[in-house]
Amino acid sequence: MGTWRPATAVAAAALIAGTLLPAAPAAAVHAAAPGDFNGDGYRDAVLPAPGANVAGKDAAGAVVVLYGSPSGLSASRRKTITQNTFGVPGSVEPYDRFGASTATADLNRDGYADLVVGSPYEDTAYGVNSGVVMVLWGGRDGLGRGTVLPPPAAGANQDYGLDVAAISLGAGARTQVLVGGTRVTVAFKGPFSRTGTFGSAVQSAETDAVGSVALGDLNRNGVPDQVAFAGHHAELSGSRVRVNTTGGQSSPDGLENGNGLIAATGDVNGDGYADLVVGDPQEKTHCCDGQLGGRILVWRGSAQGIATNAQPEEITQRTEGVPGSSERGDTFGAGVTVADLDRDGLGDIVVGAPNEAVGSVRRAGTVTVIPGRASGELGAGSYSFHQETPGVPSISEHRDCFGTTVSAGDVNRDGRPELLVGAACENHYNGAVFVLPGGTSRPTGKGSYAFTANMFGFTQSNSALLGGNGLWWILGG
Repeated sequence: MGTWRPATAVAAAALIAGTLLPAAPAAAVHAAAPGDFNGDGYRDAVLPAPGANVAGKDAAGAVVVLYGSPSGLSASRRKTITQNTFGVPGSVEPYDRFGASTATADLNRDGYADLVVGSPYEDTAYGVNSGVVMVLWGGRDGLGRGTVLPPPAAGANQDYGLDVAAISLGAGARTQVLVGGTRVTVAFKGPFSRTGTFGSAVQSAETDAVGSVALGDLNRNGVPDQVAFAGHHAELSGSRVRVNTTGGQSSPDGLENGNGLIAATGDVNGDGYADLVVGDPQEKTHCCDGQLGGRILVWRGSAQGIATNAQPEEITQRTEGVPGSSERGDTFGAGVTVADLDRDGLGDIVVGAPNEAVGSVRRAGTVTVIPGRASGELGAGSYSFHQETPGVPSISEHRDCFGTTVSAGDVNRDGRPELLVGAACENHYNGAVFVLPGGTSRPTGKGSYAFTANMFGFTQSNSALLGGNGLWWILGG
């Protein structure tokens, strides 16, 4: 265990989730799903460490890139990136939390994946904790020089870069980066270039927003739809879900039915439209909102997108076929991503419950996979992982928080996606990331392995937060 030392305002949200696509990496939600940064045909994993001490500066933050290979990932095949790395904008300063958010997409469409990195507590000319977001450009030698994605209005940003999402669906505005903060959400639209230019930027002002963002094509028109969350209302378990408020679809108050804190997109039923999956890990407050132990909500995409009054499908650990049981404080839905883990053409929903007990061990954490279905209600055939699953390294301990963050991608090019699970509280909050290999029909604990902060030279006694700290700044660690 350990303590999370916040910056001057609030602590950072580093949300690892990703959308797995069958071709070149094109989208990521919250943080970087594996992407091929050096063009060798293998996807490279991104492990943020926003609490890492760098050059004597507490919580300056770092990002570790592990290069994919036929044998998977290894700590020996890595590049550690900080704001002291040549070509990276800015400089190392205490509590910037560089890497608090990351996202992957080929923004300039040159065949190499690029990495978007948020440093939400960096002080700039705009003020204390105003935040910075940058793009590190991929190339033959991997990630290189970076350029900044500036907020469009001076003074409008606070904790800018608390979350980032990126997607590349085509030329021009079909490629986008979405940046979340507590005061503003900004949509950057292509074309992007390595020199730092982009097509346009549109912002939507907010007050005390959660800062979480996502991108996906909900109506299959080839243009990304933007997902963000409004301010946290006391009568709700989460925050209102807002779609295309930087130019479009939902009302200022967001979708009418359901709310949450984190979102991912993916085609769960195989109809060609991306569906919206929202994690709502908090519980009922004053009235009737939320569910015991947390929940996820699924809105189906369609030719019309998602209507403001659409009714989502609700899934909890009381849903038939879902392992475990709904218990107070489980935080089911604190981590979420969508990826086709069994390669049946349907997106599977991966859900983290980092506070769930494993046996008698409290807050050890679990991850549940809910398979996609072409028709009918979701839940059947669901399965789960934790540190007592055969083959998974280590053991369940109090406050490991296994499932803080989740991501997926094929890092050894065998056609079987690996599942990456962050455990923010492991080793006194230094964190750990577990890699579960893809199996014949789903990921498996057999052959899984883990990375810890000290493997990458982060020798501090606590709070490196390898893998990211997810929603702990809201949920509490």
